[in-house]
Amino acid sequence: MAVSPQPALPRLRVLLCAPRGFCAGVVRAIDAVEQALRKYGPPVYVRHEIVHNKYVVEGLRRKGAIFVEELAQVPDGDRPVIFSAHGVPKSVPDEAGQRKLFAIDATCPLVTKVHREAMVHAKRGREILLIGHAGHPETIGTMGQLTPGAVTLIETAEDARAIQPKNPDALAYVTQTTLSVDDTAEMVAILKERFPNITGPHKEDICYATTNRQEAVKNVAPQVQAMIVVGAPNSSNSQRLREVAERSGCRATALVQRADDIDWNVFGNIESLGITAGASAPEVLVEEIIDAFAKRYSVEVETYAGPQEDVFFPLPRELRDTAAE
Repeated sequence: MAVSPQPALPRLRVLLCAPRGFCAGVVRAIDAVEQALRKYGPPVYVRHEIVHNKYVVEGLRRKGAIFVEELAQVPDGDRPVIFSAHGVPKSVPDEAGQRKLFAIDATCPLVTKVHREAMVHAKRGREILLIGHAGHPETIGTMGQLTPGAVTLIETAEDARAIQPKNPDALAYVTQTTLSVDDTAEMVAILKERFPNITGPHKEDICYATTNRQEAVKNVAPQVQAMIVVGAPNSSNSQRLREVAERSGCRATALVQRADDIDWNVFGNIESLGITAGASAPEVLVEEIIDAFAKRYSVEVETYAGPQEDVFFPLPRELRDTAAE
């Protein structure tokens, strides 16, 4: 009996955004937890998710990391406790010092740069505006470098138009590192128009990885019918990538963590697809997404090549001596 041939799978052109995925700050933070586990053995405590990605967090948990939201959940003793890449308010290392905890700061150096800028502005008597998202750990950490009320949060262009500083000639702004480049530019332009003497950062606060990933999406989105951003819903930079794709004319966009999250009612009848990944999403999840499409389509993968990234941040000092072993 003759076997009927299987119908040919429809063709799908997949355009991968590059750069995508892990940035230098995320690599450093994950490596810090893994190195602490190797050097000191489990358990290693981590305040907050080390990066905003469930797959990464669960992998580290299996190796012996214990994730907590507050230092009160860390028992007294000499076990390492690592601060996440997003940064923490000053009260956190102060508390760790008072309790003599073995604290290791894995804050991204580009976030630390923003903290230092804010402190310099405060020392010079400037009122500080922080462009960022309320409730995000990075925003909480930056505002927590100074006394309550010293920093005013600006979330929208409307906020920028409405703010009434005490002294427009003694005013400065800093920004969260993972914002929309375009939205931030709009807010900065409004502030500069209203307050010509406002002081900004010497170098852009939005980090290189955020900028490069958004630029790649802007280039790819108009070329495809749909776009998938691999990332977590609580990842600011991943959410911004989804928004950039939508604004760039892509008719169907989705933020997904794993292949099981794909809505095939949306992605089941397309001819072209863009894929990118937030700065805390590992490449293995991008491959998982491609494999899922390869079961339904004849996939042809191309890469949009943006700028090469060669940024490297060394491990926190406490972990460097055996890092190369």
